[in-house]
Amino acid sequence: MTLVYSQNCDIIDWSALGDELIQDDFHNNRTTEQLQASFNNSFICVFVHDGNRCVATARALSDQICNCYVVDVWTQSAYRKRGIASCMMQMIIDAVPGQHIYLQTDDAQLFYEKLGFTVQPDGMFRISGEWLQN
Repeated sequence: MTLVYSQNCDIIDWSALGDELIQDDFHNNRTTEQLQASFNNSFICVFVHDGNRCVATARALSDQICNCYVVDVWTQSAYRKRGIASCMMQMIIDAVPGQHIYLQTDDAQLFYEKLGFTVQPDGMFRISGEWLQN
Protein backbone atom coordinates (compact mmCIF):
# COMPACT_ATOMS: atom_id res chain seq x y z
CA MET A 1 0.00 0.00 0.00
CA THR A 2 1.47 3.31 -1.13
CA LEU A 3 -0.50 6.26 0.13
CA VAL A 4 -0.20 9.57 -1.69
CA TYR A 5 -1.10 12.84 0.06
CA SER A 6 -2.30 15.70 -2.12
CA GLN A 7 -3.90 19.12 -1.82
CA ASN A 8 -5.13 19.13 -5.41
CA CYS A 9 -8.92 19.23 -5.78
CA ASP A 10 -8.56 18.88 -9.57
CA ILE A 11 -7.57 15.21 -9.38
CA ILE A 12 -10.58 14.10 -7.33
CA ASP A 13 -13.32 11.94 -8.81
CA TRP A 14 -16.10 13.62 -6.85
CA SER A 15 -18.73 11.04 -7.70
CA ALA A 16 -16.48 8.20 -6.52
CA LEU A 17 -15.61 10.13 -3.35
CA GLY A 18 -19.31 10.66 -2.64
CA ASP A 19 -19.88 6.92 -3.06
CA GLU A 20 -16.99 6.17 -0.66
CA LEU A 21 -18.47 8.52 1.93
CA ILE A 22 -21.91 6.92 1.59
CA GLN A 23 -20.48 3.39 1.90
CA ASP A 24 -18.48 4.42 4.99
CA ASP A 25 -21.49 6.16 6.62
CA PHE A 26 -19.78 9.58 6.53
CA HIS A 27 -22.02 11.30 4.03
CA ASN A 28 -24.11 14.33 4.95
CA ASN A 29 -26.37 14.32 1.89
CA ARG A 30 -24.42 16.81 -0.23
CA THR A 31 -24.86 16.25 -3.92
CA THR A 32 -21.72 15.55 -5.93
CA GLU A 33 -21.71 19.19 -7.03
CA GLN A 34 -22.11 20.43 -3.45
CA LEU A 35 -19.35 18.13 -2.22
CA GLN A 36 -16.98 19.47 -4.87
CA ALA A 37 -17.93 23.09 -4.17
CA SER A 38 -17.42 22.58 -0.44
CA PHE A 39 -13.84 21.49 -1.00
CA ASN A 40 -13.12 24.00 -3.76
CA ASN A 41 -14.25 26.84 -1.47
CA SER A 42 -11.88 25.80 1.32
CA PHE A 43 -8.57 27.39 2.34
CA ILE A 44 -6.77 24.04 2.38
CA CYS A 45 -7.81 20.53 1.43
CA VAL A 46 -5.93 17.31 2.00
CA PHE A 47 -6.69 14.08 0.18
CA VAL A 48 -5.10 10.68 0.55
CA HIS A 49 -5.11 8.21 -2.31
CA ASP A 50 -4.37 4.53 -2.44
CA GLY A 51 -3.99 4.05 -6.17
CA ASN A 52 -6.97 5.74 -7.83
CA ARG A 53 -9.09 5.49 -4.70
CA CYS A 54 -9.47 8.47 -2.34
CA VAL A 55 -9.37 6.97 1.16
CA ALA A 56 -9.17 10.08 3.36
CA THR A 57 -10.03 13.78 3.36
CA ALA A 58 -9.68 16.84 5.55
CA ARG A 59 -10.26 20.50 4.85
CA ALA A 60 -10.19 23.84 6.60
CA LEU A 61 -11.82 27.22 6.20
CA SER A 62 -9.69 30.17 7.26
CA ASP A 63 -9.73 33.95 7.36
CA GLN A 64 -5.93 33.67 6.97
CA ILE A 65 -5.48 35.96 9.98
CA CYS A 66 -6.62 34.40 13.24
CA ASN A 67 -9.40 31.83 12.77
CA CYS A 68 -9.52 28.44 11.11
CA TYR A 69 -12.28 25.83 11.18
CA VAL A 70 -11.53 22.18 10.34
CA VAL A 71 -14.24 20.04 8.73
CA ASP A 72 -14.69 16.82 6.77
CA VAL A 73 -11.88 14.89 8.47
CA TRP A 74 -12.52 11.37 7.26
CA THR A 75 -10.47 8.23 6.86
CA GLN A 76 -12.09 5.20 5.24
CA SER A 77 -12.73 2.63 8.00
CA ALA A 78 -10.31 0.01 6.64
CA TYR A 79 -7.47 2.61 6.67
CA ARG A 80 -7.90 3.91 10.22
CA LYS A 81 -5.32 3.63 13.01
CA ARG A 82 -2.40 4.14 10.57
CA GLY A 83 -1.62 7.80 11.27
CA ILE A 84 -3.38 9.10 8.15
CA ALA A 85 -5.71 11.54 9.92
CA SER A 86 -2.86 12.70 12.17
CA CYS A 87 -0.76 13.51 9.11
CA MET A 88 -3.63 15.35 7.40
CA MET A 89 -4.30 17.36 10.53
CA GLN A 90 -0.61 18.28 10.84
CA MET A 91 -0.67 19.51 7.24
CA ILE A 92 -3.61 21.76 8.11
CA ILE A 93 -2.01 22.96 11.36
CA ASP A 94 1.19 23.83 9.49
CA ALA A 95 -0.81 25.79 6.88
CA VAL A 96 -2.38 28.17 9.42
CA PRO A 97 0.37 29.43 11.76
CA GLY A 98 -0.80 31.76 14.50
CA GLN A 99 -4.47 30.91 13.99
CA HIS A 100 -6.99 29.57 16.48
CA ILE A 101 -8.08 26.23 15.02
CA TYR A 102 -11.65 25.17 15.77
CA LEU A 103 -13.28 21.83 15.09
CA GLN A 104 -16.31 19.88 16.21
CA THR A 105 -16.38 16.15 16.77
CA ASP A 106 -19.04 13.76 17.94
CA ASP A 107 -16.83 10.82 18.83
CA ALA A 108 -13.11 11.52 18.30
CA GLN A 109 -12.26 13.67 21.31
CA LEU A 110 -9.37 11.42 22.41
CA PHE A 111 -7.85 11.52 18.92
CA TYR A 112 -7.87 15.33 18.79
CA GLU A 113 -6.60 15.63 22.36
CA LYS A 114 -3.54 13.59 21.30
CA LEU A 115 -2.95 16.26 18.64
CA GLY A 116 -3.00 19.03 21.26
CA PHE A 117 -6.61 20.18 20.98
CA THR A 118 -8.54 21.04 24.12
CA VAL A 119 -12.25 21.02 24.79
CA GLN A 120 -13.95 24.35 24.32
CA PRO A 121 -17.49 23.94 25.65
CA ASP A 122 -20.69 25.55 24.52
CA GLY A 123 -20.40 25.33 20.76
CA MET A 124 -23.60 26.31 19.05
CA PHE A 125 -25.09 26.11 15.58
CA ARG A 126 -28.00 27.29 13.51
CA ILE A 127 -29.13 26.39 10.01
CA SER A 128 -30.10 29.31 7.82
CA GLY A 129 -33.30 28.30 6.07
CA GLU A 130 -33.47 24.65 5.03
CA TRP A 131 -30.40 22.33 5.23
CA LEU A 132 -28.44 22.18 1.95
CA GLN A 133 -30.95 24.29 0.05
CA ASN A 134 -28.77 27.03 -1.40
